[in-house]
Amino acid sequence: MKRTEARQKALQALFQLDSTELSIEEAIGHVLEEEQKSNAFLEQLVRGTTENLEAIDAALEKNLEKWTISRLPKIERTVLRLAVYELLYEAETPNKVVMNEAIELCKTFSDEKSSKFVNGVLSKFTEQ
Repeated sequence: MKRTEARQKALQALFQLDSTELSIEEAIGHVLEEEQKSNAFLEQLVRGTTENLEAIDAALEKNLEKWTISRLPKIERTVLRLAVYELLYEAETPNKVVMNEAIELCKTFSDEKSSKFVNGVLSKFTEQ
């Protein structure tokens, strides 16, 4: 599984975790197709984002203007959490790659307007 696909699956798993009482393993299992095996990068993204959620949300709150985490549409909130996890905790992935992947996730799962919003918020993290 390529990293782009792992990020898509991680986004779907995190979206489920935000909406249900599933365990991490169950959420990952739901997004994988029957023949797919779990991927270390996928699990790392889902676990890392989930385990560091409070710190990620606190960092996001500082960089959101006129918004709170709870007011964000669920898909944008999930994309931002995933991307901020990578920016703060996954140093081996270049910031430009993280930002580009987050924008593409928004274009795939939401719309152009949300991708611009996510780009604006994430650019504050890369300027710091």
